[in-house]
Amino acid sequence: MSLQIKRLEEGVSRRLFDRDGRELQLTPEGEVLLTYARQILKLGGEALSRIVTPELMGLVRLGTPEDFATTHLSEVLACFARTHPHVALQVNCDFTVNLLDDFSKGKYDLILFKREPQGPSGGTRVWREVLDWVASPRLVAEAGDPIPLVLSPAPDVYRKRALSALDVAGRDWRIVYTSPSLAGLQAAVQAGLGVTVLPTEMIPADMVSVSGCLQLPKLPDTEIVLYQAPGHVSPAAELLAATIVAALERRVVAPAVFVP
Repeated sequence: MSLQIKRLEEGVSRRLFDRDGRELQLTPEGEVLLTYARQILKLGGEALSRIVTPELMGLVRLGTPEDFATTHLSEVLACFARTHPHVALQVNCDFTVNLLDDFSKGKYDLILFKREPQGPSGGTRVWREVLDWVASPRLVAEAGDPIPLVLSPAPDVYRKRALSALDVAGRDWRIVYTSPSLAGLQAAVQAGLGVTVLPTEMIPADMVSVSGCLQLPKLPDTEIVLYQAPGHVSPAAELLAATIVAALERRVVAPAVFVP
């Protein structure tokens, strides 16, 4: 690996890594090259899929939580649609309990849903969410007052996590705003109405973590799991499932590179 890095740096006539012992960190030039390299690999994968994979057709029914779909899946699904234009994607966003219920009734080929971390069994784990308490800097919360909460209606997983954690910690709370829409929740929080729960990587620039300043209890992680309908599913559904898993695995990038 060291030799390959050296050849790459010689090829572009730029230093791409800052070295600190055996640990490497990308330089600004390295970050630019990494962005282009990912785009090249993505285009190469699309081209190979179009040439090598037989033309796929049919309908794939996918269920997913709204926040996960908007943050992580939009680009994946758009790429899949471009590569396989004869596959019709039918995507529905809903709460986990509703997704599981409809999945059991045969209404989906694939579902992504949130659950408690359960180890390797049961579906394919594709993502792990680290949760945090967030609010607008405009929020005014007095010490000793019940925590004002902005949450989705039951049976939302984040709502359950928030209320359970506060109850265990003995903190008073009150729900000031409820909406089934992610956009509605974020608008209420941005206006300073209250505190909500979001994955750390989904916290917008105009919101801040308030777990420390409000001394809120730590929230346990959730995980996103992919279920595939039992029995035979179409080749298009199988390929979409593999595409989602591979795409999300590539997004988990280690912060440092260790050279053997």
